Order: sequence, then C-alpha cells, then structure tokens
Amino acid sequence: MYTKFYFSLFLLLTGFVLSAQQKGPKIFFETTLIDYGTVENDSDGKRTFSFQNTGDADLIIKNVQSSCGCTIPKKPENPIAPGEKSEIIVQYDTKNRQGPFRKTITVTTNVEENPIIALKIKGTVLPKQ
Repeated sequence: MYTKFYFSLFLLLTGFVLSAQQKGPKIFFETTLIDYGTVENDSDGKRTFSFQNTGDADLIIKNVQSSCGCTIPKKPENPIAPGEKSEIIVQYDTKNRQGPFRKTITVTTNVEENPIIALKIKGTVLPKQ
C-alpha cells in the first residue's frame, strides 16, 4: 500500500520538476565556436552561428556585442517562436590584418536560466601579398 503511495508521489513530483524545467524560451546553438582556420588577407570574414528555440515561449535576442570593433555581429530583430531556427551573423574584418585572432561575441537573451551566451571565433589571417 505504501509502495503505491510513494510511487505516485514520486511521479507527481517528477512531473512538477520536468514541467518547471521546460517553461519559457530556450536557446540551443549548433556550435558556440567557429574556427576560420587560415584565411587570406581581405577575404570574406562572414560566418553564421545557427540556433533554435527549443523552449515553449518566444525567444528574444536582446543584444549581441563583440569584444572589439573588428568583429560586427548581426542579430535577428524579431522574436523566434518555439521550434523555429534563426542565426547570428558575424563579420570579422580580415582587411589589413594578419596573424592569429580570437574574439568573443556576447549574446543576451530573455532565457531565464543562463540568459548570456558567449560565442567565439578564431583563426589566422595570412599577411597581405
């Protein structure tokens, strides 16, 4: 008799915990690091971070900021509905630069748990020829 009661209580509490964990928007990035590898000076520095809203409410990208002026990020302007995919485009300026680089793009969202995500790019720009 007590076994059924405790098992029912366990199922009830598990249901509450699972439902509490799944509320609101959630963001899932395919990758948080893009490695450019070795690129030519003045080559195309545009790359894309793809993500999906895996939550049950609209995801809002509030702000996207780079660690320096040589990297320009572009965020989606509209909310991303549950299940939808979107992207953050990053443009690294490879013109008149050379050598290794590592940059961080900080993404601020309306996700309750962990609202700030750090995306990273790295690579090496060859000397100008």
